[in-house]
Amino acid sequence: MANNKKNDAITAMEVDFAQWYTDVCRKAELMDYSSIKGFIIYRPYGYALWERIQSYLDQRFKQTGHENVYMPMLIPQSLLQKEADHVEGFAPECAVVTKGGLDELEEPLIVRPTSETLFCEHYAKIVNSYRDLPKKYNQWCSVVRWEKTTRPFLRGSEFLWQEGHTIHASREEARDETLAILNIYDELARDLLAIPMVTGRKTEKEKFAGAEETYTIEALMHDGKALQSGTSHYFGQGFAKAFNIKFLDKDGKQKYIYQTSWGVSTRLLGAIIMVHGDNNGLVLPPRIAPTQVVIVPIQQQKPGVLEKADEIAAQLKAAGIRVKVDDSDKSPGWKFSEAEMRGIPLRIELGPKDIEANQCVIAKRNDGTKQTQSLSEDLAQIIHALMDQIHDEMYDRALKHRDTHTHTVSTYSEFKEVLETKGGYIKAMWCGDEECEKKIKDETGASTRCIVEGEAHSDKCIYCGKEAKKIVYFAKAY
Repeated sequence: MANNKKNDAITAMEVDFAQWYTDVCRKAELMDYSSIKGFIIYRPYGYALWERIQSYLDQRFKQTGHENVYMPMLIPQSLLQKEADHVEGFAPECAVVTKGGLDELEEPLIVRPTSETLFCEHYAKIVNSYRDLPKKYNQWCSVVRWEKTTRPFLRGSEFLWQEGHTIHASREEARDETLAILNIYDELARDLLAIPMVTGRKTEKEKFAGAEETYTIEALMHDGKALQSGTSHYFGQGFAKAFNIKFLDKDGKQKYIYQTSWGVSTRLLGAIIMVHGDNNGLVLPPRIAPTQVVIVPIQQQKPGVLEKADEIAAQLKAAGIRVKVDDSDKSPGWKFSEAEMRGIPLRIELGPKDIEANQCVIAKRNDGTKQTQSLSEDLAQIIHALMDQIHDEMYDRALKHRDTHTHTVSTYSEFKEVLETKGGYIKAMWCGDEECEKKIKDETGASTRCIVEGEAHSDKCIYCGKEAKKIVYFAKAY
């Protein structure tokens, strides 16, 4: 935690973690509720976080040869039904349009829950030869999945995301793409969000509908639950055969393409809140914070105080730092509390006595520490160094939390005891039988998060006692 104080406007996370989360979402002005359940309003501060994620990923995708496109919002029902596993996986969550204006539609239209079928239909029209491959497309959009239980950012009936869809001439190239994107997602979490992820392959039961392989990044929240934070899927040729996507290869033969899809969503905002937040509100990593530094003038009515604050702000802006001066008529204490609530990484306090001494006070949000800083030195350089320090400290703290809440067990009784008393990730041997996986989830509420590579610590499945070769991360999850 950043400090031991508590903002009275926020329920303590130790008292009610779910309410704490909702309080932070509302009080920090990240979102508001609309009149339709599960459809939230992204307020400017919350949307600004998503814009930072967009900017990072859009640059990475373009560096790796991906192009942005946009597909229609509506999908003909017959098109969605072309791939059996896919439609079965999404049918319960689909929103269906049956009228256009005053007229009944000849065919129901599905508000996109995801866009695989639209991309497949398009690819089948534009790909003829190996010379047309690969196609590496991405789109930024929203999707609708009619969820029964919703929570801001974590699970909504509508959410914002990016969805990448690529097609390739070979299995190897498509699988390389799948894993390369997984690595970009892991680097996004580490380098922008200061969140350490567990990465690995999903089990057959937990993989994406229609995929041959699904890979995931998983984050561990304050309360010991996991959050699936991004996925990358290798489809093989399943969709290609359903949509007849063929190309003429170099050997003169017609062949089916190999396909991938992948995405992260505004669920990442929930991860930022629940990994880093405390009882005073948000704690934002500096690289994603919309405002990295807030300058709070003390006794701002005194001559020269606001002018000096604006001078410092201009100096920091020129150095690429996102800074604002809080020159509102609120008290300094209120401004401090507001800056903490919004998770602003650094606060500069500046009053008449500071100006006289040619100094300021810098407070770090992540741990509450303060330092007096001479204004004669290069303040922008010092701020940049402090922000890198804060990022590393936040990552290390989250990593320590993840590692100290990761437990290895050898028996089912030990599994249940650890889950009940400690929570977090549990590494255990599993035979690979879907029935064992289902029973563990039904009996404990813990699901498989991903299969991990590593040395086996046992050769027996914790549930059935049969031979086991897979080590799996289990956890309760959002």
